[in-house]
Amino acid sequence: MRVFVTGASGFIGQAVVKELIGAGHHVTGLARSDKAAQKLARLGAKAHAGSLHEPDTLRAGAAAADGVIHLAFIHGPGDIPLGRRLGLILGGSPFAIVGRFGAAITAADRRAIDALAGALEGSGRPLVTVFGTMGMAGGRTATEDEEPDPRSPGWMRSQTEAAVKAWAGRGVRATIVRLAPSVHGDGDHGLVPRFIAAARKHKSSGYVGDGENRWSAVHRLDAAVMLRLALEEGRAGARYHGVAEDGVPFRQIAEVIGRRLNLPAVGITPGEAARRFSWLAPFAAYDNPASSRLTQERLGWRPTHPGLLADLDRETYFRA
Repeated sequence: MRVFVTGASGFIGQAVVKELIGAGHHVTGLARSDKAAQKLARLGAKAHAGSLHEPDTLRAGAAAADGVIHLAFIHGPGDIPLGRRLGLILGGSPFAIVGRFGAAITAADRRAIDALAGALEGSGRPLVTVFGTMGMAGGRTATEDEEPDPRSPGWMRSQTEAAVKAWAGRGVRATIVRLAPSVHGDGDHGLVPRFIAAARKHKSSGYVGDGENRWSAVHRLDAAVMLRLALEEGRAGARYHGVAEDGVPFRQIAEVIGRRLNLPAVGITPGEAARRFSWLAPFAAYDNPASSRLTQERLGWRPTHPGLLADLDRETYFRA
């Protein structure tokens, strides 16, 4: 299969590219820079120049493919073109500015999905899109059959799940994959490394309240296998969970970080968390267990790599 992958040069994307090529697929990855193109070449994939801000490049990449995996996402202001960024910053309160950035990111994600799916419309070809379990209701184990919750900290990204479901009714084998908040492994630069950096800065490893809120987790190599299976076997409109561990108490994550850095693990208040973690504070406090039982049954996926605490408890995560 000829597969077009957005976000192919990223932490998860590189693992997905290797997994696809190892399974006999031919991969073309979206590359917004020469550096990204060089990464893809080293992996054995072709590069397709473009970005999420250029829908025509997305349509062209998808049109030439037998299937698409959409991993790329605008994670912050730095990923927005300068002119547009300045327009969002000018005028209004800090809350209004944050709201405008959130709306702009959501709109860009929707345009990207529409561009990719539009090129596949009526063909029955697969489009695998990636979201997060942090868009689900907290306090209980989320399943694949549940809808996102507007009160969740990951709601901004999850809003576009509806767009994917709509394309599943228009001749696209569109599927939704929700990944755990911790996709871990060598080269991780996601949420957990940010908590390590915060512990170094504040001379303690913090957890909110009693730290019993739970995070689901998955090794990036297990996630890559699951994404390949969703491409090959996924049903139109289906939702799958890239989750190997249903819920790891956040306090245990903080304790491993503290022990590795020779720092105390301490409980902090929500206010202290906001100062320490900034925009990550709601995620650090959220109880977000999630199940992949249905995914494993429907795709035949079986995670085999180390869990989060074992993976985190290595020197790799703590090299300055």
